[in-house]
Amino acid sequence: MSEPILLGIRHHGPGSARMVKRALEQTRPALILIEGPPEADALLQHVHALTPPVAILLHDEAAPEDAAFWPFAEFSPEWQALKYASENEITARFFDLPAAASIGDDSPSGHVDPISLLAEAAGFDDPERWWEDVVEHSTTDPLDLADAIAEAMVAVRHEFEDEVGERTLRREAFMRQTIRKARKETDGPIVVVCGAWHVPALLTKPTVAADTALLKGLRRRRISGTWVPWSHGQLAAESGYGAGVDSPGWYAHLWQHQKDVVPRWFAKAAAVLREEDLPASTASAVEAVRLAETLAALRERPSAGLSEVNEAALAVLCGGDEVPLRLVHRKLVVGERLGEVGEAVPRSPLAADLQRLQRKLRLPADVTPKQLKLDLRKDTDRERSKLLQRLEVLGVPWGKPDRSNSLGTFAEVWQLRWDPIFAVSVAVAARHGTTVHTAAENVLTQAAKDATRVADAAATLSKAVGCELQAAVTNARDSLDRCAALATDALELLAALPDLARTVRYGSVRGTDPELLRVALHGLLTRGAVGLPLACRNLDDETAERALATVDGAHEATRLAADDDHQKTWWRALHALVKADAHGLPTGRATRLLWEAGEVTSDDVAARLHRSVATAFVAGFLRGSATLLAADPRLFGLIDEWLTDLRGVAFDDALPLLRRAITDFTPAERRLLGERVVAGSTPQPASNDDEWDLEIAARLAAHVRTLLT
Repeated sequence: MSEPILLGIRHHGPGSARMVKRALEQTRPALILIEGPPEADALLQHVHALTPPVAILLHDEAAPEDAAFWPFAEFSPEWQALKYASENEITARFFDLPAAASIGDDSPSGHVDPISLLAEAAGFDDPERWWEDVVEHSTTDPLDLADAIAEAMVAVRHEFEDEVGERTLRREAFMRQTIRKARKETDGPIVVVCGAWHVPALLTKPTVAADTALLKGLRRRRISGTWVPWSHGQLAAESGYGAGVDSPGWYAHLWQHQKDVVPRWFAKAAAVLREEDLPASTASAVEAVRLAETLAALRERPSAGLSEVNEAALAVLCGGDEVPLRLVHRKLVVGERLGEVGEAVPRSPLAADLQRLQRKLRLPADVTPKQLKLDLRKDTDRERSKLLQRLEVLGVPWGKPDRSNSLGTFAEVWQLRWDPIFAVSVAVAARHGTTVHTAAENVLTQAAKDATRVADAAATLSKAVGCELQAAVTNARDSLDRCAALATDALELLAALPDLARTVRYGSVRGTDPELLRVALHGLLTRGAVGLPLACRNLDDETAERALATVDGAHEATRLAADDDHQKTWWRALHALVKADAHGLPTGRATRLLWEAGEVTSDDVAARLHRSVATAFVAGFLRGSATLLAADPRLFGLIDEWLTDLRGVAFDDALPLLRRAITDFTPAERRLLGERVVAGSTPQPASNDDEWDLEIAARLAAHVRTLLT
């Protein structure tokens, strides 16, 4: 039996991919063994139906959240091996440690970076640059190049053998066992495609017993999987992917173009900049090519690499500005390409239903962020909204609602961005149902049954209405009644009002009777309003913050959805809170709301401010008032008069409260407020210098300096 041909590669390296492709064409093997989990062998029959980048997704059938991906790009050596086997009807198998044992395995694998070590030995300060020069631009015979890589790795491995981790040793033991079995079963050459770091371990000959001992006790479980689309962004090292590369888009370019690499690149870069209305002429692109090639020649490199290309782009195309260069980096160096998976590839019923809905609603998965405006009076837009709402319930946040950009009752704005990692979320959600509709309904129904707090039940009801799932709406409405009947805390009752108010307001758009929901809101409001003053007494500061937020939310909910009688009930509750011996934060906020509505006079507020210097009342009254303070002369005058009347110790005591009150003001809001203060307090020039008391002015200046330091 002849020894297998070992092709040590760098994952996702186009130079390695060319080496593998040429070596396979040269050797015409009978079997190709590829680094990867053997549970994915059944998926190899679908390679012809894939457009990379794609990834194998494997998960534990009993716990789908325990999952892992094995990504491939067009320039990945493993992908070229799979593609060659598919096109030439050659058997290919994965021969790494099974996913049943590797998923969730947190045992150490070692932290040696052989490429960095070899680059340093060769006098390079950048491992990427060394690999690009030695491998990516190599024209050496592929088998000779593989031998040279193996020889280099043997030397590094020998030097750092003690730093190889337990997980790596187990993986290599399984690889050797698989190779032994393949040699017995195969007539003809065997080619092995694996990470270069593993080649020295596959050249050694430990006993079968030694390898068996290393593999003893491996975890066993049922693993299922499929192919899923992947993206260049997810292949990038900056995404957190352990085997990622810094520049997948650049590597894809190197794979596609062996000639005129640099000119073609700058043509793409100029096009990217022009799409954003940035200047990028053909002449500047030509000049950038010349600069990149000149830099490569000065550095004695075989051709211009990414570092030279980036420097030339910054200097010529971007005029020294880093901002357009970051755009080129995102769109070209990393890239935004998303792969495709054919219809024949097996997937869970839920994933198949999601794909069907995406096609029907013309909402393709796209890794590029986009804004989607929906008019819920249109059938297609309403169906799109339902899909996005239901996926959010299933833990697949493809779309995020933009509530800061409200367009009215019949409109929604969503921010869309598909992340390939959502494939795991879809696999996990498949346990809840075979369609998006039934899975979301089951999740919401269970959430309604599990709810113990009024706010949780109200939130579930709001989601059920948004998803237009009537069975879930009924269950959530029953859950809300159950939780409300058991609740005794007024803050808990009132905290549920914001979600319920939105549901009341938009219920008719979603096919739900808003009056049925309004009855529930009125019941919570009535009970919560009665208990509000008592609930705000004897609070610690953290609970007082929650009480302030609850008062704000309940006030807005009442304004939006309550009828006139119940709005009056709320005003009575705020008056009672102001008169109660309650914590200053919610009391201050209640006073402010009453004052804005004309329910209390400015004199009443001024009197309360003067009595409340040593309490949190001031912070509650002023919280979130920057714009209002600057724009409303009544409020500005009220606070200005109060501050002006403070003297000595009283002023010193008030400062911490003021700082607390303006903590949430943005720098722009503080600047606006400062301008308003200056505009309202600029002194008129004195007609006689003698009118200024210099002694008092000096004392005042000294006091201000003390406060500022």
